[in-house]
Amino acid sequence: MSNSPLLLGSERPGKLLAQYAFPAIIAMTASSLYNIVDSVFIGHGVGRWAIAGLALTYPLMNLAAAFGSLVGVGASTLISVKLGQRDYKSANRVLGNVLVLNVVFGIFFSLLCFPFLDAILYFFGASENTIPHARDFMRIILLGNVITHMYFGLNAIIRSAGYPRMAMYATLLSVAINCALAPLFIFGFGWGVKGAALATVMAQAISLILQVVHLMNPNNVVHFRRGIFRLKPKLVKGMLSIGLSPFLVNACACLIVILINKALKEYGGDVAIGAYGVINRIIFLFVMVVMGLNQGMQPIVGYNYGARHADRVSTVTRLTIRWGIGVTTFGTLVCQLFPSFIVGWFTTDAELTQVSVEGIRIIFAVFPIVGFQMVASNFFLSIGKPKVAIFLSLTRQMLFLVPCLIILPYFFHTFGVWVSMPIADFVSSAVTAVIFFRSIKSLSKGGIQ
Repeated sequence: MSNSPLLLGSERPGKLLAQYAFPAIIAMTASSLYNIVDSVFIGHGVGRWAIAGLALTYPLMNLAAAFGSLVGVGASTLISVKLGQRDYKSANRVLGNVLVLNVVFGIFFSLLCFPFLDAILYFFGASENTIPHARDFMRIILLGNVITHMYFGLNAIIRSAGYPRMAMYATLLSVAINCALAPLFIFGFGWGVKGAALATVMAQAISLILQVVHLMNPNNVVHFRRGIFRLKPKLVKGMLSIGLSPFLVNACACLIVILINKALKEYGGDVAIGAYGVINRIIFLFVMVVMGLNQGMQPIVGYNYGARHADRVSTVTRLTIRWGIGVTTFGTLVCQLFPSFIVGWFTTDAELTQVSVEGIRIIFAVFPIVGFQMVASNFFLSIGKPKVAIFLSLTRQMLFLVPCLIILPYFFHTFGVWVSMPIADFVSSAVTAVIFFRSIKSLSKGGIQ
């Protein structure tokens, strides 16, 4: 049992966080970059209506991610805690159960959405200009949804089982294949957005094979073996209860994007929706870096919480917060100083550029504090306290952002849509700070409130 999972309770916290977070950051950044690359290819190779059509798929993609995170996030946290408790048998059963659940949820989501795809996209704000592109993209994504669920689910398991580099290699392989296939399919074969979607699914399928091969190695602490694939109600309940927080976050993100797209369509038209698609990709890049930090923090905090090492839990969490704030502060500086240059990656259309630059300057106004809010919320997931994480995650989206999106666009039109986001970020971060610092103080005294 000399494998790396056991070092989570003894190695220096800063070194551990670097070892676990940097591969996750590289993987998450690369994943974000290939989404950006797809948008760049689509924007320049197909046009601004294709960019807008791609933006309309975000709610459905968020909903698909919600079902994936319901299983994957809960399973990865549960495995970290079980390894901290030296319960290797249960950790392996979690692996088998997460594979089965990903297949079931992936098939269920595709069968649910496919027959009503056009109606769903029109509800999301599609028009005659944008629906052909959105439809072509989502049809292929839905056909490969099981692959996507398994790819992300097993990647989270591998990272939490003590192999962050392998998780990174799997993601980088997917990114490299996607970046090679996307321009070939979009430009070479002239498949447009269909080519972008097909490249994504094929890249994930090939990377999934690498993950399965790794998890078949009997020398790994967590690996495939007989008897682990039967669903265990207690484990399933544990996974889903922890995964409920990111599920609700992604499900609410679906609602948020619908509200944003509908408001933008009413006050700014398809161009404004396309601008939000560009801005969302840019935000996503920095958010994914913070998510990489969270992924690196999660197994360390989960393991040490299970092993009752409260000081190490607190140290790693505070360090991750500092790094997260650094990332979002850097993103703010770049986007405030060079917005036109960044938007120029995606489009040369003058109107789309102008609207995008206006939105970027407003949305990034208080972005530095988003790094704190994300890490602090993830802390409660990492220690298996989903109720607090759910509350903190939903305060931004449902309690603050939804009312802003309903009220402010009525008075301020497109500006009202943009400004709703930094307002919600600021208020929700303040609420998170109060709860988080109280809990950290409680942890140092031997418990969590």
